[in-house]
This record gives sequence, C-alpha cells and structure tokens, in this order.
Amino acid sequence: MAKYIGAHVSAAGGVQNTPVEAKSIGARAFALFTSSSARWISKAITAEAADAFRRNCEECGFASSVILPHDNFLINLGSPDPEKLQKSRQSFLDEMNRCMQLGLTMLNFHPGSHLGQMDSDACLDLIAESINLTLDKTSGVSAILESTAGQGTNLGFRFEQLARIIDGVEDKSRIGVCVDTCHTHSAGYDLESEEGYEATWNEFDNTIGRSYLRALHLNDNKRTLGSRIDRHELIGKGSLGAAFFTRLVNDPRFDNMPLILETPDPSVWKEEISWLYSQIRE
Repeated sequence: MAKYIGAHVSAAGGVQNTPVEAKSIGARAFALFTSSSARWISKAITAEAADAFRRNCEECGFASSVILPHDNFLINLGSPDPEKLQKSRQSFLDEMNRCMQLGLTMLNFHPGSHLGQMDSDACLDLIAESINLTLDKTSGVSAILESTAGQGTNLGFRFEQLARIIDGVEDKSRIGVCVDTCHTHSAGYDLESEEGYEATWNEFDNTIGRSYLRALHLNDNKRTLGSRIDRHELIGKGSLGAAFFTRLVNDPRFDNMPLILETPDPSVWKEEISWLYSQIRE
C-alpha cells in the first residue's frame, strides 16, 4: 500500500530545513508553516531559501503531493468583522503566494468562525467567497479545508458545512478537504467502532465526495466522541485507540495522500511513524 505518513515539522532556521527534518524522523510526507503561525504577514521567503527548499525536497524524496503546509492561526475567512476579514483575506493570499514560491500544491486551513455574530450559513458562504477571491489571484495551489471539532463558534465540524463551502467555490479543481481524526471524532463521527468507521467514510463520500479528500491529520483524541473539544493525544493513547489507526493505515482509500501527525509530543513522532508503518499488512 502506498501510504505517505509524516508529521508537522518545525521550520526553525528556515523552511529549507523542513524536508531534512522530516526525513530524519522516517517521514514520507510532512507539513509545515511557511510563515509565523501567529502573525498576519511574515518576513518574505528569500529566493535562496525557496531554491534550497525545492532542492532539499527533491534530495529527500518529497513530491509536492505529499507536502501539506498550514496557514497561520489568525486567519478567519468567515469573520463578521470587516477589518479582520480583510486582514484574513490578505494574509491568506500571502500564504498562497508563499506556497507558489515553494512549488507547493496545497494549503491547509481551518474554515472559519462566526463568533456568534452571524448566521452559520452566511458565514459558510462568506468563507467560500474568500476562497474564490484568493483562487482568482493565484494558480497551481489548492485550498484544503480542515475538518474541525466544532469548539466554540468554529465551523467545518459537520460534513454538510464543508460541502456547502465547496458548493460555493467556483473552481472545484482547486478545493479539497483534510480530515483531522481527532477533530472529526470530537465533532460526533464515530470513528472508533468498526461500524462507525465505515458509516463515517460512507457519509463523507455521500455528503462531500471522495474525490475531494486530499489529506488526513492523524491524531488520537484526548476527549471523547461528540465532546466538541479539540485536544490531540498520542497515537493509541486516546479515545480513538490503537485499533483505529491500524484499520486506517490498511485502508486503501487513504493511499497516495499525506497522512500527517500533529500529536502533542514531537519527540515521539519518529516512534509513532515507525509504529504506524509496522501496522501495514502486506
């Protein structure tokens, strides 16, 4: 089975170091921040750093199809505040341009939050509008919606919500979904039982469409089914359990896409990646 398992590695010292860091932990895929995770606009990536990133990706064996950059955490493409919405759209465009500069083909992001100040459907439509504005100004990079736990006023925790955003995006070839296993379990989708696992992915196919699934975030859940709380746990140590991850890495539906760890202790990522690969049956 062609499984590409990795982790969200640090970009300390520059983005060019991320492929080397990923390879050092046995990853075959990786995620990164191309800018600060807590700033609207970050220092530009130099041409030298971009060239080194591309070169290191090639030397370490990482194609763009298995690299999943994440945008910064300030962005809210459905913000009810006009000033914050404009800042979010500008920052998201900057993130897309960074991906283009690095030769990347996906940008993962949390859809957005209504902050209790607007109707959920109106917020979902505003997110789609924000995506359209960004895609019109860029090329070659797809916007990848991340499923959320539904904590607070965050949207994207129901498959119907993700489907509504996709429906509003004009260029369907440049929109996709990353399912976070912890978030989706906390949102109320029973991934832990064998029956619930099959029902969840069938619901995804029927509501969104399997062709839109582009990546997974592999996280166990520190909380429980339907808690609507976003707390990642180490693989096999949470309410999803080891059997869920064994089932997932043997599921051909998830071949040829990045499967990214965001578990809370980077020091065990190498061990977790090794264990996940060890579970794959020939």
